[in-house]
Amino acid sequence: GIAQGNDPMHFSKIGDCQNIRQYFLGLFDKTGTYRLGDQYEYLQETIDHFSGNWYRKSEAVRTGFNVASVLAPLHADPENCQPGETPLACEFRIWNPAFAIISMETWSSEQPVSSYENYLRQIVDFAISKNVMPILATKADNLEGDHAINQINARLAADYDIPLWNFWAATDPLTDHGLMEDLFHLTNGPNNYDDPKSLDLAWPVRNLAGLLLVDEVWKSVR
Repeated sequence: GIAQGNDPMHFSKIGDCQNIRQYFLGLFDKTGTYRLGDQYEYLQETIDHFSGNWYRKSEAVRTGFNVASVLAPLHADPENCQPGETPLACEFRIWNPAFAIISMETWSSEQPVSSYENYLRQIVDFAISKNVMPILATKADNLEGDHAINQINARLAADYDIPLWNFWAATDPLTDHGLMEDLFHLTNGPNNYDDPKSLDLAWPVRNLAGLLLVDEVWKSVR
């Protein structure tokens, strides 16, 4: 990937409303919006290294997106994307990432989960074809009732031998599993990682876990 022009200092986000920059990882491009504390102070090096990635607007992230949307040219931004280009292809062309975090929580209950798996495989196949390392993520909620979406993500990560970010495991110990009354939206609060109250809320934990993920990937390959 690096040999063909992918940038080792770039990563992309692919996802729905739980991945928009205002909530997910964008704070790390803004001073005064987080406290690492002594335990996580070492992560500042990673924050600095990937400066400009955190708050960047991804062409493959939008409220309402799902695994099918990012593969449909109809949903690409015409101002930034080429005619007939999918949001996923557009994002990779513009940013040339070395790896991509794929976090897709939204799926219609009217559609079979087998369709979700089919589209997700297409996303992973496309990333690999561009020599971009895909990282699949589980979700905190279980709106489908049988954890089918998380099982698909785990199964595909095993099938392709690619990293799995188990966000579900990170939220499992939290109060109410880190979910609000609608059992979908995440509990929120300040991103102060030296405060136990913050570490019992899902959004601060999501940002910290996402940062730890990027740190682990970078330090494993550099």
